[in-house]
Amino acid sequence: MEIANNTILITGGGSGIGRELARRFQALGNTVIVAGRRLDALDETISGRDRMTAVTLDVSAPGAVAGFVEHLAAEHPDINVLIHCAGVMRLERLREGGSPPDAEEMVATNLLGVIRLTQALVGRLVRQPGAAIVTVSSGLGFVPLAAAPTYSATKAAVHAYTLALREQLKGAVEVIELVPPAVQTELTPGQSTRAGYLPLDAFIDETMALFAQKPTPAEILVERAVFFRQAERESRFDQAFATLNAPR
Repeated sequence: MEIANNTILITGGGSGIGRELARRFQALGNTVIVAGRRLDALDETISGRDRMTAVTLDVSAPGAVAGFVEHLAAEHPDINVLIHCAGVMRLERLREGGSPPDAEEMVATNLLGVIRLTQALVGRLVRQPGAAIVTVSSGLGFVPLAAAPTYSATKAAVHAYTLALREQLKGAVEVIELVPPAVQTELTPGQSTRAGYLPLDAFIDETMALFAQKPTPAEILVERAVFFRQAERESRFDQAFATLNAPR
């Protein structure tokens, strides 16, 4: 993937990883469209920066994607890179019955949102030079967090979807999977200052260095993510699972 001279759509661009990736890619000379639920947060992302546009989109709403894509076709027909950063995470107490609305929101946003938007745009992307799709899974897609079973499951599904998508689009669209570890963002309450989590700036620095490699890795794995990604392959899944889920 070329890291400059693209027109990039980034969902979840109002906060966290999506916001910082948008700013870094803009600084490299890309035109960036950020999408998300809250226009005020998106406006903060793009404030004072040229070649950036904010458009509202709730990827969990089935009817929202079609109209959004029509708008893009009219205003930004040269989009050639799609980065899926929209995501929600809720902890679940299943012994107490859990929260079906929370579980459904995670599936609708983290998984169905990726599928819907990809399918709506892929017909255009295959005709664009230098086209790429970046999905965002999680280390928890490889070693699940017991307190977040649905979130972990959606990220495992994103990984599987990405593998199949890469094979289908081979030679037409580059498909890259970004696998974050625990990062200091606003994904869950208090997470942006939680000790032991990777600072957001450090994560973005390492991530952008990997995007700049030639060729771009099929999986963007910062050092801390390798512990999770390789756990099963290196026959230490049980150890990794026990470590992650140890009482604190």
